[in-house]
Amino acid sequence: MAFVKDMLRMWAHSWKRFISIAMITLLGVAVLTGIYAGCRDAFRSTDRFFDAQGLHDVQVLSTAGLSNGDIAALRKVIGVAKVQAERSQEVTFDLDGRKSATMQEIGTNGIDQPYLQEGRMPKKAGEIAVTRKFIRDSGKRIGSRLTVTPESASSDTSDTNDTNGADGTNETNGTDEAPSFPTKLTIVGVVLDPQNLSNPDGYSAMTSFRSTATTDYTFFAPSDGVTGTLYTSATLLVKGAAAESTFDESYENTVKQVTDRIDGTVKTDRQKARRQELLDAGNKKIADARAEADKKFADAQSQIDANRQQFNQQVDQIVSMQAGAAAAGAAANGTNAGAAAAAGATTPQLDETTRETMRETIIAASPELTQAKQQLDQAQSQLNEQKASTEQTLKTKENELKTSIPQVRWYVQDRQSLGGFSALKSDLDSIQSLGNAFPIVFLLVAVMMSLTAMARMVEEDRSLIGTYVGLGYGRLAVASRYLLFALLACLIGGGLGLIAGFLGIPAFLLVVLQGMYVMPGLRLEYDWLYGSLGIALFVVGVLAATIYACVQEMRQTPASLLRPKAPRAGSRILLERIRPVWNRMGFLGKVTARNIFRFKSRLIMTVGGVAGCTALIVCGLAINDTVADLGIKQYRDIYQYDLMVVSDDSDASAMRTKVVSDGRVTSSLDVRIESGDLTVAGSGDGDSGKASSSGSESIQLVAVPEKHLSDLGEMVTLQPVSSGILGTSGVGKTGSLKLDDDGVIVAQSAASALGVKAGSKVRLTNGDGVQATAKVSAVNRNLIGSDVYVSETYYAKLFDSKDAKNTKNSKSSEDSEALTWNAMLAKLSGSDTSQTDYAESLEEDSSVMKAVSCAHMADSFKFDLMGAVVALIVALAGGLALVVLFTLANTNVSERVREMATLKVLGFFDREVHHYVNREMMILTVMGVILGLPLGRLVGGMLTMALNMPSLYFEVEVKPLSYVIAAVATMAFALLVQLFVNPVLDRIDPISSLKSVE
Repeated sequence: MAFVKDMLRMWAHSWKRFISIAMITLLGVAVLTGIYAGCRDAFRSTDRFFDAQGLHDVQVLSTAGLSNGDIAALRKVIGVAKVQAERSQEVTFDLDGRKSATMQEIGTNGIDQPYLQEGRMPKKAGEIAVTRKFIRDSGKRIGSRLTVTPESASSDTSDTNDTNGADGTNETNGTDEAPSFPTKLTIVGVVLDPQNLSNPDGYSAMTSFRSTATTDYTFFAPSDGVTGTLYTSATLLVKGAAAESTFDESYENTVKQVTDRIDGTVKTDRQKARRQELLDAGNKKIADARAEADKKFADAQSQIDANRQQFNQQVDQIVSMQAGAAAAGAAANGTNAGAAAAAGATTPQLDETTRETMRETIIAASPELTQAKQQLDQAQSQLNEQKASTEQTLKTKENELKTSIPQVRWYVQDRQSLGGFSALKSDLDSIQSLGNAFPIVFLLVAVMMSLTAMARMVEEDRSLIGTYVGLGYGRLAVASRYLLFALLACLIGGGLGLIAGFLGIPAFLLVVLQGMYVMPGLRLEYDWLYGSLGIALFVVGVLAATIYACVQEMRQTPASLLRPKAPRAGSRILLERIRPVWNRMGFLGKVTARNIFRFKSRLIMTVGGVAGCTALIVCGLAINDTVADLGIKQYRDIYQYDLMVVSDDSDASAMRTKVVSDGRVTSSLDVRIESGDLTVAGSGDGDSGKASSSGSESIQLVAVPEKHLSDLGEMVTLQPVSSGILGTSGVGKTGSLKLDDDGVIVAQSAASALGVKAGSKVRLTNGDGVQATAKVSAVNRNLIGSDVYVSETYYAKLFDSKDAKNTKNSKSSEDSEALTWNAMLAKLSGSDTSQTDYAESLEEDSSVMKAVSCAHMADSFKFDLMGAVVALIVALAGGLALVVLFTLANTNVSERVREMATLKVLGFFDREVHHYVNREMMILTVMGVILGLPLGRLVGGMLTMALNMPSLYFEVEVKPLSYVIAAVATMAFALLVQLFVNPVLDRIDPISSLKSVE
């Protein structure tokens, strides 16, 4: 019992060490569990939401649309739980300029169901549900009406329908109708699209460099009123996928099994069958046209024959009359009247030659008959020519049919292809990667501080340990006094850390996340396994340090422990050998130098602890500086143009005329911009049409006219880059990179995320969904967005653009229909404000789809999520620095109580004692700061390498001010600790402290 009481008394006396260990454990456990828990809560809530709304696991697209046969084939694939045929149509409407939207049919099989936020779901034809983004942008509300206009080529399937088209009939032989939706609409509800969780009321700047949709808005309509039997896509749910977390590898493996089966068993057969349907439809159309033409020609021939027969009858009648009259005249000149009468009573019989001669004579003598015969002959000639021409045309169509209908391609995609899903997953993965890295530093610092504190605690009880061992107590029993002390401190600190880690930090992160994404049903959850392992990790580390300290002391005999520890033998330090410096130092300076360098364990612990804390602060500030400079570097340094204007293909000419006529442009470059995808070619067959489940990036495909390839360098800074280490990259000379017809130039932001470099093969998907394997000729420095530059000729080669291939043979490239230059990069005159205002005014023009001012983008770019996490990390690192300095300062004082008492006996005033002790701590702190500043830059570079986010490349940047802030903050913490340490020095009693154990 006395042993226990003494142990409790010892614990109470060492309350400062207890608090230090508990606080370090609290901070470490909070960092270890907090960021993880916040990301995990977001992962789980979105996974539950996706399961509830039936977000598709697999989506199948086709260049020729999908038929009922395709849907039936997908249902037979092993592992498919549900299949839903999707119908959609792109429309336009007027909303402060021309805007586009996708009319999406609400599926009846429970897949991709919109989440109702306000109002009710549409049920009748003409009713729609819209997203909150549309409500915010349009100012409309539930009950408002809207009229839309279908796009002329709303989808790939519309072109197919036009090609196949047998007069609009709805047959199953390939002539299916493309989807058509009502055009007069009424808003009845506000919904959340499960494919895009971006928060339109949150940090809108996030959308400035991420585009998760090819149209501006999505409208959801019921099946009522939707016509057409050709489907734009098919969405699938996979058996067993809902039981897995959509963000885990197990889910990806489950889905991949089904996508592999579709690629292996269904896709090839259905591609061939669908193309055959199109060929059959084309042949049927030609056959119908031939039959109809034959019928028309037969009717025309019958009419001509009837007219010719009537004409011949008239001529024959005249011939007969003239022949009879001639016979009667000849008889009148005869010998008797009876013979004349007999001759006049009958028509003479003429041979065919005579009759034909008389016909020709009669026709030639009569202008009316001549004209009638010419008309008949001309009609017959025209009919023959028409028959020959029609037959030749039909034969040509038959010959061209197989080449005019391209091979049908299927594209099998998973959730990674959804821009909103991949953006959310990437954001959370990147933040979680930071949460996995920082606790390592906290753990190392905790072990170091625990070793320092517990080693001093055991050393202070040296004689007491010897007494207990001498009285027969086992070494394990004696060591349990310190082990239980450290264990209790870890458990209390860890318990408080779990509260902060599973409640405080996640609540903070989720507030920031909800400003970027809408997450219905979000709640905080506790993970017993992870929380327990988090505490256990720090318990093991601290107890290991305590055991080491105990073993170091208890290996000695009780008699040795009962005697005071012998002072460290005197020795020279390196500075003493530098005589010019050492001889000029004062007495207190020499003592300070010896105290710093002779006690190497104290030196290593103090410098290491301070360096670690300083490095964490620098690392956080480095990430903040890197993010803060992204917008300026991209939109003022890399992008040399001031304005990018994009229009619909049909409005491209009007858009260019509008911009040029305004008189603000000093120079410009016409380009074609399409939204597409870039996939590492090694992740799948380049021609298979399968989108890889990993290694895919949404891109902005920029095609440049062949005659103006050299002008691209005036609008965009072209600098080749090569991979570096620790967040760095080698940047080539400006202007040394040229776009040619041998490959594409890929942005650094996409290349870094996918591991692409010059010479790599990648798979590009253009705006029409056509895929092709391309060679990467170079990687261009680019931080925001994922631009891929391609020449007009290479674009034609990649995507089989027949018109584009004929560009060089045409009279004028401007007159050629190779590509429609639907965008313009322009340099403007005027200030940044005037350029921003001009871009806003352009968006109100009906011919302009989007106008972007680089000046506005540079000033408005923000990355709030990363800024919030950096602020959290810097705050925790500052707290750790404060605790570390407090622990080291108190340990330093406790080790040197007799030394301080001696100084007081020698006549040192309290202020002089303060200066004597604090100067050593300040010097050690400065040394730690000097070591921590470059270490922080190193760690910051390593962490930014792990932040592979869509459309972003983190070019590490640490401003001098950040180094100053980190150094000043650490020194300020050291000065703050002095305020707590000085009273301890003042309370040292020289008499009691100098007593010796005899």
